[in-house]
Amino acid sequence: MPTSAPKTKGHCLCGAIEYEFSGKPLWVSHCHCETCRRHTSSAVATFVGVKIDQFSYLKGTPAAYQSSPDVWRYFCPTCGSPMAYTSDKKHPGEVHLYIGTLESPGQFAPKGHVHAGEQLPWFEVDDELPRYQQMGTGAEPIRKGSNRKAGA
Repeated sequence: MPTSAPKTKGHCLCGAIEYEFSGKPLWVSHCHCETCRRHTSSAVATFVGVKIDQFSYLKGTPAAYQSSPDVWRYFCPTCGSPMAYTSDKKHPGEVHLYIGTLESPGQFAPKGHVHAGEQLPWFEVDDELPRYQQMGTGAEPIRKGSNRKAGA
């Protein structure tokens, strides 16, 4: 008897929006771009990328805001929690979920930092993950690890 892929669930702050995805994420990354910072009102946003056909809303309908051409950002219309990001041009067939909306956000660890060229100078995640200038398959990291100098 075949087993179904494990399901990961998430929701907004108030619970009006609930979702799930099956299987493993495509990737998990911290994003330092200005628009993600503004959407989350935070120094960094952490995303879990999944295939759109692995994903479904279980409860509620998020509101959507087109933040730039072909980029849609989804949020709960009741509590305002940022929920997801899509771009058919840049990331066809994917939905990027904010990791903080997962029921168990600790289950998926980030594997890198994207848009590191836009990182705020006073914010640093002290890890050894690769940093990428942009985001994209096959890109070479601009460095590994934080900008902090030993003993600083």
